[in-house]
Amino acid sequence: MKNKIEDLRDHLFATLEALRDEDDPMDLERAKTISEVSQTIINSAKVEVEAMKITGGTGTGFIRLNDNDKPELPGPRALGDRRRASR
Repeated sequence: MKNKIEDLRDHLFATLEALRDEDDPMDLERAKTISEVSQTIINSAKVEVEAMKITGGTGTGFIRLNDNDKPELPGPRALGDRRRASR
């Protein structure tokens, strides 16, 4: 599958860079449209994550899976554990 969450992130950062281009900045309406479409994709991914949590499924491939084919869905506790470990 070509269109993954990493690809969306790359497009969004490219949009930010284009907006900051002082010589030829991206049109604001175009940037707003990119943002709106991106938000729709992000909302779809959130639904996919919730479905994966509930069903234990692997999703559509938009969200990267780890080597065990289990979704990489760190919860708040896991994030907190990592922060404490790095201190």
